[in-house]
Amino acid sequence: MSRSGKVEVGGGVRLAWREWGEGPIPVLFIHGNLASKDWIERAARWFPEDLRVVGVDWRGCGDSDKPAAEPDYANYTMAQHAADMLAALDGLGIGRCHLATHSTGGIIAARMMLAEPDRFGRCLALDPVTPLGLKFDAAGMAVFRAMQASREVTRAGMATAAASLFLADSLTPGSAPKFREGVGELQAFFEKIVDQTFAVAEGIWFGTPHNLNLEYESGDVARRMHEIAQEHLVLWGELDGWIPAADVKRMAAEMPHCRLVAVPGIGHSMNLEEPALYAGYLGGFLSGVEV
Repeated sequence: MSRSGKVEVGGGVRLAWREWGEGPIPVLFIHGNLASKDWIERAARWFPEDLRVVGVDWRGCGDSDKPAAEPDYANYTMAQHAADMLAALDGLGIGRCHLATHSTGGIIAARMMLAEPDRFGRCLALDPVTPLGLKFDAAGMAVFRAMQASREVTRAGMATAAASLFLADSLTPGSAPKFREGVGELQAFFEKIVDQTFAVAEGIWFGTPHNLNLEYESGDVARRMHEIAQEHLVLWGELDGWIPAADVKRMAAEMPHCRLVAVPGIGHSMNLEEPALYAGYLGGFLSGVEV
């Protein structure tokens, strides 16, 4: 059973949320770029009964409001997303909670933990954009423009984020990704995810890479990694072509209570590629752990 709704986070912006489970241990799921709360939908059936997992769509994503981008994407920064999530927790009446993040959700969560360190327990970080940010040059930005203009290009790009669902030789540039045998119901769900990307705001398509690049250049969050004391379990798929291994290794080395697990045969999105396995990690790390 799940509940859903919208919560106002300031400035008239409302974020969509969905809840799985009614247990006493709250967990906030923060998705990645071009994504939504739906990215844990396939895993939710296996979540332990003592968890209450709440997924919240960023502004500009999923079913949330999509404000027009301000100059320099100033209303789509990682700091803004972090402030939105903190306000969403307030609006939902959630005090202390654990965190579960995916991709860009990782650096959003880092800003949240630095802003309100006493509010959070553990953090399960799946293939996170680390506090280092990510570097995007002109060619990298051009990829997002090409994706926005073409479903085929977007599908190919999103396939590289779920590499284990596809035949490896079909993920080469210029090829059409082909599902491997045995993927089953995940095929239809992947196509749904691809379609969802075309509903995101301009501030997501181009504001996210722009602002992640600013995080990389400034190093503001990276310099404070040693202050993030929450216990972290970082899961990094060995087929992940989006998050550099060096980044997650540095994160694990510099954060005081951070363990890194490299998972063979999985790409950037275990929550899509192997949802039962993802649920197992989430339950094993967060179930039974009071906040």
